Amino acid sequence: MLAGAPARAADPGGSCPPGQTDCDVWDDDPPIPGDPGGPGRGGDGGGGTAKCQWNGRVIPCYDDLLGWFNNGDGCYYKLAEPQGDPPPGKQYYVASCNGGATGQQTLVLLDAPPPGYGTPPDPEELARRALASISLLRPRAAVAPRRSKGPGLVGLPVWMWASPGASYFGPLSASASERGLTVDITAKVTRIVWHMAPGLDVTCHGPGTPYTADGPRAGSPSPDCGLPNGYPEARTYQVYATTFWTVEWTSSGGESGEIAQSRVSGIVPVQINELQVVTR
Repeated sequence: MLAGAPARAADPGGSCPPGQTDCDVWDDDPPIPGDPGGPGRGGDGGGGTAKCQWNGRVIPCYDDLLGWFNNGDGCYYKLAEPQGDPPPGKQYYVASCNGGATGQQTLVLLDAPPPGYGTPPDPEELARRALASISLLRPRAAVAPRRSKGPGLVGLPVWMWASPGASYFGPLSASASERGLTVDITAKVTRIVWHMAPGLDVTCHGPGTPYTADGPRAGSPSPDCGLPNGYPEARTYQVYATTFWTVEWTSSGGESGEIAQSRVSGIVPVQINELQVVTR
């Protein structure tokens, strides 16, 4: 049977997938080992390649103080002011190397601007900068039955739900601007996939409905997110959820695009038993 009251939003416990230290869970059991082939695969997803990087760290391609970044040598360049008296056809630039590290500035004489110098703002980079200013939180997963409240039974409905709210499902909006170009983003979850068992995933399109043991639908299938026929065999299942976000961006220059993101919950253990029939 379905067991227990609705999960509490602040319940501690559960466990994070391997390598994930900031997940959120709604189960109040002690941590258990994760499945190395399961949620450890997930995390924060996103397509595209950062245009400017230094030592594996993404950095802005343009900085108001340092100028434009050259991926070839790891230096920012800006035109020196005043120029002084450079030879004909050449100009002095202030180079801030080591990814713009403080104290690494030198004056260099060049006969042409370095690679990357003077490029217009990259709208996707601005979109990612706007994305970094908001928090797309990992789902807080809850399941009924819950092992901490008692086992469920083979073949009976299982309910799944996650915490609602803009930070968990969107929509969230932000913007970023640079040198006259502004990019606006809107982020929202397009689906949440519940990993119920190896090879058994359930896709829902919203946070789901919390289960209440004394509610009008107690013992019935979830109206929007669940396993209507329950689990086929008795054992402990390790359940976790992944939210898939779509970040749509538009620029004041008329360009647009999308950035994919994903967030993975902690693991919620679900104990399923078989109904024992006593005969005489």
